[in-house]
Amino acid sequence: MKTALIIGGGFAGLEAAIFLRKSNYDVTLVSERDYFFIYPTSIWIPTREQKFDDICIDLNKLKEVHGFNLIVDSLEVIDAKENSYTLSSGTILKDYDHVILAMGASKMKHNGIQNTLSICGAPEQSLKIRDSIDALIEKGSGKICFGFGGNPKDSSAVRGGPAFELLFNTHHLLNKKGIRDNFELTFFAPMAEPGKRMGKQALKMMAEFFKKLDIKQEFGKKIKTFENDSIIFEDDSRLESDFTMFIAAGDGHDVVKKSNLPTNEAGFIKINDYCNVVFEDPNMPSNIYAIGDVAALEGADWRAKQGHVAEVMARNVAFNIEQKDKGLWDFKGYQEHINILCVMDSGNGASFIYRDSKRALMIPLPFIGHWLKKGWGSYFKLSKLNKIPRIPGL
Repeated sequence: MKTALIIGGGFAGLEAAIFLRKSNYDVTLVSERDYFFIYPTSIWIPTREQKFDDICIDLNKLKEVHGFNLIVDSLEVIDAKENSYTLSSGTILKDYDHVILAMGASKMKHNGIQNTLSICGAPEQSLKIRDSIDALIEKGSGKICFGFGGNPKDSSAVRGGPAFELLFNTHHLLNKKGIRDNFELTFFAPMAEPGKRMGKQALKMMAEFFKKLDIKQEFGKKIKTFENDSIIFEDDSRLESDFTMFIAAGDGHDVVKKSNLPTNEAGFIKINDYCNVVFEDPNMPSNIYAIGDVAALEGADWRAKQGHVAEVMARNVAFNIEQKDKGLWDFKGYQEHINILCVMDSGNGASFIYRDSKRALMIPLPFIGHWLKKGWGSYFKLSKLNKIPRIPGL
């Protein structure tokens, strides 16, 4: 039986493990956590619409259902030439027929970042965000700022959607409690038109939404530093904040940056359309793949790293590995599947957003959109555990 090592237990890594097991590979999955965290639905933890455990899937249960081996540990060192991977425990993993790197990305390191919390950071931060919002609700008033940043070296590493969603859900929560007028909500970003990658229609509708909900805006100023009670911009202007939620852009994985893997300027692993790591030296291993946020995506400026793209890459790699081992060459590429796809939740509704090379659209889904997204969360969890049939491609 052929063996495969997958490092990373997120969207990309788990999907690769599931599909390689379907093809009867002996799969070892390395994850730094013993659970899978469903980030797209974690936006409801801070507003207490969901509990932390609702957003988690036990990896040991997934291991039993799908039959892969599980190692809960963190990656410390990569030696690509030797195809060797050292974990925090000191364990060295090597001699696998195929290796898939799916560890995700590190984050841009802003000055004073410790004075913020991120809904896209470590899962435990969602609980700290909840407690911070609770404290301000108990106080009865406050200034709350939500924002996200960019990576000038790689435009695909921006993740702004969850910042918009948490902002809108917080507005809805305060409105339900009848205290919205006591709070100042502000959205900030260093780019002049945050959300522009979603398309012109979406950008216009977002501007209207901000005005309707009385949300202040601070756009087009680079962030100098975060303080415990404010955000300081490059022009030394100050935005007061009792609590700041900020999603830093992705950056090349710290372990990858210290390795001998080929990377782009931002530190993401260079791959071809089939997700093979692209080495200039022909003597380097040919059985290493990179998928999800750890990889350098090629394509249009509006491209974005999202969970569904990571899963497409994972399924393609599983297929391509099987093709290669059978001596076949009908490989599948990821670039034709690059698109933006999300249901942006607002607490009492949502908007369906889609963009590809041909079109960009945003469709409001009042009321029903919120329940569609919640339904997706339940479907995702149950289908991954094989408790309900899986819809192809979802």
